[in-house]
Amino acid sequence: MSLIPVALGTTDPRGLVLITPEAFGDMEAWHATVAELRREAPVLRVEAEGWPPFWAITRHADVFTVSRRSDVFWNTERSAPGPDFQYDMFGALGIDLPRTLVQLHGTVHDQYRQVTSDWFRPAAVKGLQPAIDEIADEFADKLLEFDGHCDFATDLAVPFTLRVIMSIFGVPQSDEPLMLSLTQGLFGAADPEYLGDFADPLELVTSNIRKFEAYFDELTADRQQHPTDDLASVIANGRIDGQPLGEIERLWYYIIVATAGHDTTSFALSGGLEQLLRHPDQLRALEDDPSLLGNAAQEILRWTSPVRSFFRWAQEDFELGGVTIPKGDVVLTSYPSANRDEDVFADPMHFDIGRPDADKLLSFGLGIHYCLGAQVARREIRTLLGKVFERVATIDFDGEPQWSAAHFVSGVKHLPITYTLR
Repeated sequence: MSLIPVALGTTDPRGLVLITPEAFGDMEAWHATVAELRREAPVLRVEAEGWPPFWAITRHADVFTVSRRSDVFWNTERSAPGPDFQYDMFGALGIDLPRTLVQLHGTVHDQYRQVTSDWFRPAAVKGLQPAIDEIADEFADKLLEFDGHCDFATDLAVPFTLRVIMSIFGVPQSDEPLMLSLTQGLFGAADPEYLGDFADPLELVTSNIRKFEAYFDELTADRQQHPTDDLASVIANGRIDGQPLGEIERLWYYIIVATAGHDTTSFALSGGLEQLLRHPDQLRALEDDPSLLGNAAQEILRWTSPVRSFFRWAQEDFELGGVTIPKGDVVLTSYPSANRDEDVFADPMHFDIGRPDADKLLSFGLGIHYCLGAQVARREIRTLLGKVFERVATIDFDGEPQWSAAHFVSGVKHLPITYTLR
């Protein structure tokens, strides 16, 4: 079944780039199109065959407003943008719709967030740094094994970020290949590379959810009988109002941590290095002064924006960018577009690790749905890149980067590099 949307009626076809997986395989063209939308139709009504009609929100100010006004724009079980059949298929196959922090709203969202929030407070995340350092050293040392050539995305960024989140989770290293195949099949299922033997991406997604369920049911039983100091034990034994987490809520809690905890950051890492290779002066500056890595991580996250968008539902009529969004309508918040807004960022199409306005990025959302793992992601980016730069004397492209064709979470999936060691 094709995932390529088709415009209906008089819909401006430019709006389709926000939901077309293939469009994210050419980000230069993608950004050129959304730049036109920011100028000419920043709040655009989009109707596509098989999709719920939605308002495409492309300016920073409007995405900021939607995110801040969570009292008006609610998350629902369909907050991850997708065609209607994607969600209808869940019901047809007897699989409950996702109920993660992304899909929950209001008091119930706050309660579920509190289950793990202590793990992601700044002080707690700072305490993870020695473990992140150790894992980063392990993977940066692999540069010694690759004989001057590797795919930075698949050989370093993906397994490094996976190892970090799985170590926090408490998942053994022997199970990491399974977790990788499941997470890529869930978030990247629109990309043909991740389809494997499946002809239908929806079949792949539902199959992976069942595999997740089987794996985490076993993990839950173990952590309930033998709790440890890992995040899996926190979720397995989590309680709200004195009652254990529901089975569905617990399953999706595991899934969102396992998937969002590494896919997004690995795309940021590979996309960030890609830009550094295109800007040798900035690469040299980082190599000479590692203290620049903090702001560089911010710029990398602004530039790559791995989470492409979310759906939000208007609970009342609301004026946004001069357009009235009727109660009950859906808005799509485009983070890569907001992060290149000319009204907010100076020369936004220029990658600049010294950018003074990089902290205005919206890559992690805002307000009550601000990403729990934001601080972990920042630490992972600056740590791994720093360890790599400590080891290489020269580094350059060894082929063309490739982008994943997925409209929800995507980025540079292959980054062939050549290098010499110090």
